[in-house]
Amino acid sequence: MLVIEDDVEHARVVGEALERSGHRVTLATTGAQGLSRLEADGPDLVLTDLRLADLDGMEVVRRCKALRGDHATPQCVVVTGFGTVQGAVVAMQAGALHFLQKPVDLPILRQTVVAAAERIALERDNRALRTTLDKTFAFPGILGQTPAMQRVLDVLHQVADTDATVLVLGESGTGKELVAQALHRAGPRRTRPFVPLNCAALAEGVLESELFGHERGAFTGAVARRKGRFEAADGGTLFLDEVGDMPLSSQAKLLRALESGEIVRVGANDPIRVNVRLIAATNRDLAAAVRDGRFREDLYFRLRVVTVDLPPLRERLGDLPMLAEHFLAMAADRHGRPGKSISREALDLLMRYRWPGNVRELRNVVEAMVLLSRDPVLGPDTVPVYAREAGAPPDPLKSLSGRSLDEVERILVENTLRDVGGNRERAASLLGISERTLYRKIREYGLSGPASTESDLPAREGRET
Repeated sequence: MLVIEDDVEHARVVGEALERSGHRVTLATTGAQGLSRLEADGPDLVLTDLRLADLDGMEVVRRCKALRGDHATPQCVVVTGFGTVQGAVVAMQAGALHFLQKPVDLPILRQTVVAAAERIALERDNRALRTTLDKTFAFPGILGQTPAMQRVLDVLHQVADTDATVLVLGESGTGKELVAQALHRAGPRRTRPFVPLNCAALAEGVLESELFGHERGAFTGAVARRKGRFEAADGGTLFLDEVGDMPLSSQAKLLRALESGEIVRVGANDPIRVNVRLIAATNRDLAAAVRDGRFREDLYFRLRVVTVDLPPLRERLGDLPMLAEHFLAMAADRHGRPGKSISREALDLLMRYRWPGNVRELRNVVEAMVLLSRDPVLGPDTVPVYAREAGAPPDPLKSLSGRSLDEVERILVENTLRDVGGNRERAASLLGISERTLYRKIREYGLSGPASTESDLPAREGRET
């Protein structure tokens, strides 16, 4: 809290009263000093006299208002003498939170500060909520609250409103094209085309025609001039998926187009100017491909201006419940089966599965569960068998089948002692027997452990087993 008051004694009394209430108070006895502390300290609350010898208190109010939206967000309470209430009303219209009349009544002052503190806390909560909502909903379809996904969202926020080239890395099914679409929709080119091309699905000659277009007669079957993806994406975004599978000769032509901003159609001589934002994606290790000579180093450097690493689903399982509910709602709406929900048991099975197909596989599994369930609640029996078996917890007793009871008991005692670091009191408690009985079992089965005798054990009540 900053108190600006040129009546030194009054400033001291107010400051001491507020400090006794638990507030941290800075005193300024001139208007100039007060403005300096306002800028330097960023207080939460400013209490200022409207009549200062060297400054109009309205200037303090205006400065407080100008700082709103910054980290400090100071609130301002004005103090006015008798006969200047109209000035206080003007101050409140200019942004002051409240006004007090001199001489200040200390209980009323404390109540006013409490109310201001509640207002400040509410503003901070609202700001935090807006930040969370911005991060969560600025990129529709990209869901995640785990640290790994928050890092991804942070990068997307920083580059969305730019034309920077982005390289999206991640395993198949992690949502690379979804990220590219989200960047396009959130960026300055959102009203222009988003044009995708899967580089792995096309042969070398076809790929170049798809990228740059061709003239009539350029090759067998080229019966008409055709624009390529670069021209189709002019002014918008070109998304090259699986760019790591592009042939080396095509890589050279892609690099030339990116560097010059010009493309040449297959079978033509004249260059065509294009203006595209490039987003590329791959599930391959491009650095390793560069070392192996399978990917051009200069193109690699040109593509990785900004890199987005999408984590596999197995590394962000904390997001799985949210994703499952999202896909459930989508599938239920698509197939006309509203009111569906996932049981806790089914969700537990999904959480234990490794998800080699990542988010895409989860979407397909949830859709299948919606289609195959006759009940409103999707139970564990609706989880596909392969995921159910892979996600089922191991049966700890299955390996003991066919063994004698004495052997099973020996294994149980030995494993329990090992798990508790040889602590016999703890082991006996876990096994539900007395320490004397445990000692006899140790002796009976010849288990290793600190030497002791029954006489060393304290007498304990309990049932011998």
